[in-house]
Amino acid sequence: MSYLYDPKIAVTGGENFRLEEYDTKYTAGLMDDAESENKLIRDKLLLYEFQRMMYATDSHAVLLIFQAMDAAGKDSTISHVFSGMFPQAGHVHSFKAPNAQELDHDYLWRTQLCLPERGKFSIFNRSYYEEVLVTRVHTSLILKQRIPGIETKEDIDEKFWEKRYRSIRDHEEHLAENGTIILKFFLNVSREEQKKRFLSRINTADKNWKFSLADLKERQHWNSYQRAYAEAIKHTAAEHAPWFVIPADNKWFMRMAVCDIIVEQLRILNLSYPKVGEKEKRDLEEGKRILESEND
Repeated sequence: MSYLYDPKIAVTGGENFRLEEYDTKYTAGLMDDAESENKLIRDKLLLYEFQRMMYATDSHAVLLIFQAMDAAGKDSTISHVFSGMFPQAGHVHSFKAPNAQELDHDYLWRTQLCLPERGKFSIFNRSYYEEVLVTRVHTSLILKQRIPGIETKEDIDEKFWEKRYRSIRDHEEHLAENGTIILKFFLNVSREEQKKRFLSRINTADKNWKFSLADLKERQHWNSYQRAYAEAIKHTAAEHAPWFVIPADNKWFMRMAVCDIIVEQLRILNLSYPKVGEKEKRDLEEGKRILESEND
């Protein structure tokens, strides 16, 4: 069974979603990274071929969203899975704290500029979901957006968040109706594993650049972030825009599962290269004749 359909990973409806029921150490019975590495290599070759077909047919677009706590492995997963990406077919977009220009627009604006064209992938390293995650944990950030009617923290009530979830659902439904495949990945790391990775960054010289004391400040809000992720997934999981809660304590499984899900979704599309019509066949023959008649 593909991880696209694994009930311990896939979330297509949020009504009964409980994040605490998803095991960060789950590996679907695999015991080490040897088998997963072989599968990842095979799937990356398929991914490259599917990307070429999608680029050639120019019909669907693919939006991949990666969200996670610090040190869960977003960067490394994107790097590993897409190391052999068909160059013309995709772009990675990393979203940091919004700048002054972005704050002068609605919160979806900056990501809309990076949505994929038909035939292409857009990979979002963080996304508009930050607006129901980090802003929900640090509500003072909402006040910087100067939204009419939102003057104090007391104005940011449950209805405010419900409206944001609704906007995101409407946005994703619109994209899906117009041919965009949406796959959303929450890399689900445990607090204990995050601690190990932070210590590794401190104790390993060539990883020191990855560590920031700001990460530890966010770690103090662990439970609040877990609730925010649970609510975001619960309110925005859908058949046309599923969430995948990827166990992230074992990086080898995490990368394999992500790649498998993407490949299986593309397989469902029954992609193929465009067929050449009679006129195009005549053009090919004419091109061949011209080239073969040249005097080198």
